[in-house]
Amino acid sequence: MATTEARPAEAEPVKSTKPKLIEGTRRRGIALHASLIVGVLLSAFPFYWAVIMSTHTSTDIFSYPPKLLPGSQFDDNISKLFDSIDFFGSMFNSLLVATSVTFLVLFFDSLAAFVFAKFQFPGKRVLFAVMMAIFMVPAQLQAIPQFVIMANFGWIGSMTSLIVPAAANAFGIFWMRQYMKSAIHDELLDASKLDGAGFMRQYWHVALPVVRPGLAFLGIFTFMSQWNDYAWPLIALTNPDNVTLQVALSQLNGVHGTTDYGMVMTGAVLALIPLLIVFAIGAKQIIADLGKGAIR
Repeated sequence: MATTEARPAEAEPVKSTKPKLIEGTRRRGIALHASLIVGVLLSAFPFYWAVIMSTHTSTDIFSYPPKLLPGSQFDDNISKLFDSIDFFGSMFNSLLVATSVTFLVLFFDSLAAFVFAKFQFPGKRVLFAVMMAIFMVPAQLQAIPQFVIMANFGWIGSMTSLIVPAAANAFGIFWMRQYMKSAIHDELLDASKLDGAGFMRQYWHVALPVVRPGLAFLGIFTFMSQWNDYAWPLIALTNPDNVTLQVALSQLNGVHGTTDYGMVMTGAVLALIPLLIVFAIGAKQIIADLGKGAIR
């Protein structure tokens, strides 16, 4: 009698989930890029709108529906702007103040932060707490005593009254201290000590090359803050020949009896150009240094 052997049941093929994962990842990537594009457009629209307004007259600016395309009044607005204020002279003053303050802040703040981050000395915590308490004081409360001090030195009306008080600030020291604590390893400093490096050599050859992204951010922040500063230059610069660009632009309000908003927006757009250049250079430096650090 013939017997039949039982055959094992064939296993069902397992369906691969890889295509679904790829499709889900692709959809998330598309959604992320779409949201980023929308964010960029929303962020760039105020700049675009400022450029558009600088090419129209005040009547066109307040017309309805609003004009979203460039006009033909840009040349006329520039001519009226240059006739109303010393645009290039005030821009030079702003460049002088912002550049000088930026370099001084980068040096003094990074130097103080290096000491706070990597060295021990008596009264370190108390001194740092006092500095942070000063950081909490609003700038408006410092205007009167700062003006008295500048007047006693005889600096009121000159660029020195803008540069010297801003040569160092608590925010920059705090920012660079936090950055240096994690970016500069103690082993690097110990190795430099074995090579006979002193304090300034450690600061210049060991610390600064490591913290260049932090310095780039601080430089951008400081330059933009000084460039856009209006209140203190308005108080301290009693000499009309030394006014900064922001103070000069404020004089355009009602310069012809009524405010010419096309001319005002033309001045504002031209004042943005140095900021865009500085931001592009600083952002490129940040990205390049971060990339080098990732490769290392």
